Amino acid sequence: MSTDGCIVVVGGTAGIGRELSRYYASTGRETVLTGRDAARAEAVAAEIGGTARGIALDLARPKTIRDALSSVGPVRYLAIVAIQRDDNTIRDFDIDRALELVTLKLVGFAEVVHVLLDRLSPDSSIVLFGGQAKDRPYPGSTTVSTVNGGISGLARTLAWELAPIRVNAMHPGITGDSPFWHGKPPAVLEGHLSKTITKKLATMDDIVDGTRFLLENPSVEGIDLVVDNGRMMF
Repeated sequence: MSTDGCIVVVGGTAGIGRELSRYYASTGRETVLTGRDAARAEAVAAEIGGTARGIALDLARPKTIRDALSSVGPVRYLAIVAIQRDDNTIRDFDIDRALELVTLKLVGFAEVVHVLLDRLSPDSSIVLFGGQAKDRPYPGSTTVSTVNGGISGLARTLAWELAPIRVNAMHPGITGDSPFWHGKPPAVLEGHLSKTITKKLATMDDIVDGTRFLLENPSVEGIDLVVDNGRMMF
């Protein structure tokens, strides 16, 4: 693996982002992980150890992103993993919550790329995290389904605009060992598991492995990668 430039994981303080940060820090590559709270980001980086360091960044406040990333040098791989769960129906539509999620996921993601663009090289690559709600909506997923579909569009347009820098999108399935899903009642997880072809749920390691594939494979460009054990569309 080339060592020119650091790894940036936006949303690297928990779940998949934390595991991705842990992997790259263990390789000796400088790894910058971000979270909304500076103290938490620094604490997680210290727990991970190795080359990890934490900084504060709030995607929902895109005008602050440039200053937040000012200490970041040349970047080889950029993964924007941050997620915000939302339950917002049209019948009881909450404009403020919708605006925050749209700003975080679409404007914030785009602004991170904009700010770091002069620190990316032709060999750099970017992975944007969407989610399965884009294809499997559910009551209350009004905003989530919309923005996750937007991530697919954003990744494709950036792939064309920024080439030869590669841009891809990752859409994880339900991860049975993630902090969010691990605490769910067994019946809930069993219901999801029964709808997969393999009768298994993805793990965080599976998503990390898929993300590494998108970041590191030089011939993968402009795709939506779904890692969900063949989840059926019902």
